[in-house]
Amino acid sequence: MADTATAPLITNHRANPAKAPSIDDTIETYMGTTGTVQLLKAILLAFAWAFDAQQVFISVFTDAEPNWHCTGSDGTCSDAAASPCALPAGAWAWDRPAVTSVVSEWSLKCAGPVLVSLPASSFFAGCLAGGFLLTTLADSLLGRRKMLLASIVSMSVASALTAISPNVWAYSALRFVSGFPRSMVGTCTMVLSTELVGKKWRDTVCVAGFFSFTLGFLSLPALAYAFRDASWRNMYLWTSVSSLCYSILIYFFVQESPRWLLVRGRKQDAIEALQQIASLNGNNITSSFSMLHACTMQEDAAGSSGGDSVFATLHSMWQRPWALRRLAAIMTASFGVGTVYYGMPLNVGNLGSNLYLSVMYNALAELPSSILPWLLMGRMNRRSSVVGLTTVAGLCSLACIVIPQGAARMAAELVSFSATCTASTVILMYSIELFPTSVRNSAVGLVRQAVVLGGVAAPVLVALGRGKSFLSFSVFGLAIGCLGMFAAFLPETRGKSMSDTMDEEEQKEAAVANGAVHHRDSSNSDLV
Repeated sequence: MADTATAPLITNHRANPAKAPSIDDTIETYMGTTGTVQLLKAILLAFAWAFDAQQVFISVFTDAEPNWHCTGSDGTCSDAAASPCALPAGAWAWDRPAVTSVVSEWSLKCAGPVLVSLPASSFFAGCLAGGFLLTTLADSLLGRRKMLLASIVSMSVASALTAISPNVWAYSALRFVSGFPRSMVGTCTMVLSTELVGKKWRDTVCVAGFFSFTLGFLSLPALAYAFRDASWRNMYLWTSVSSLCYSILIYFFVQESPRWLLVRGRKQDAIEALQQIASLNGNNITSSFSMLHACTMQEDAAGSSGGDSVFATLHSMWQRPWALRRLAAIMTASFGVGTVYYGMPLNVGNLGSNLYLSVMYNALAELPSSILPWLLMGRMNRRSSVVGLTTVAGLCSLACIVIPQGAARMAAELVSFSATCTASTVILMYSIELFPTSVRNSAVGLVRQAVVLGGVAAPVLVALGRGKSFLSFSVFGLAIGCLGMFAAFLPETRGKSMSDTMDEEEQKEAAVANGAVHHRDSSNSDLV
């Protein structure tokens, strides 16, 4: 009898017997069709992207370089002068109160591009460090929900403390601290929201997160205009209070991902989470034998992929060449996208137009990038889309070098930024499909950190571009145009189901490779 019971396990991958239910099958069966209440909860969760966007782009206004004017009539000052650095102290003044920007309050105008860009670069450096050190916690010890709550609360507290910075050094340090937990907000939000709904609604809640990011970006020009003659510290206080209030809603209304609970072997917690979701959808489930069977299979699969070690997920990817190839290719493309994605909004001050309108136009340019992938995700190839979008973004960015200041240059910048935003959206959705559940949060986190790594260099390029704008636009164009080509080395995932474990994905990879060899051998035999 023991032999009979184990026979299907031995021949599972070769004889193709009745397939045991995967996590996707189990969740779809017991969750049922995603109901309105559950969909709204997932969209509420996706709104965390709005606070993520506020912290990313808030420095566009708080670290802006204000306009200045001459105050004396002794002929020592001219409004046509490139900089007031060589002028006497009383010969010029800022157009608005000095407290409206850190540049004017701490006299950073003549401090050099490195010091001016230090706070923004410190923030992205914090994002980079936090992404590498925290990303595995959401796949191992803490889970998606706890990691998200801890990240939002920590980011909000750090933002509030930033408002009392006494100098640029403390300000830069606190921006680093704020960026450290912020690194996990978008990743955990995207992964958790897509794992809380059925297959049909994954793209919808994913795009809802990107749309929320745009709303958060759009809120900044309005907030900055309201505080245009007040201290820059108000921006940090208001954004931190709103995100803290939001974290309270998440604590009470959002539960942990049942998919992650199953992979971690926490069967009873997974059943309870599924029961909560099913009750919202008008269903009622019990922990039946088939449910426990599926959980046991996934628990064994999770155990075979590294146990409870915090870095087990990274180790499991390191051991598999196909996973490393995918990760290296998509991270390289993401770095090029990140350089432009974070650099273009910070660079709008070099376009010679109204700062508030320029930022608003850039934020509005993100709207098509949020909606277009949602409309076309079922019909467009991921790989070719990334390559095409990064090529367009690179060419338009290079065009800004030769186009003089004005509406045409602004249009080229907006097209480049819009294509970059769309490429960023597709890359994140692509990365979810490239990696299985057991390592998905870690892999997506690393992809996002590659985007952030591009953001670390962006503020320095922007500061250099204040005198010579062709420097920043040329680097932006070459970075995204050339590095985006690495996406051509990735496999196409359109229409394919997502795997649950590394072994399952490896079997798919081997099947594709064997199919290619078989096809090539068949072609050669036909020629003979």
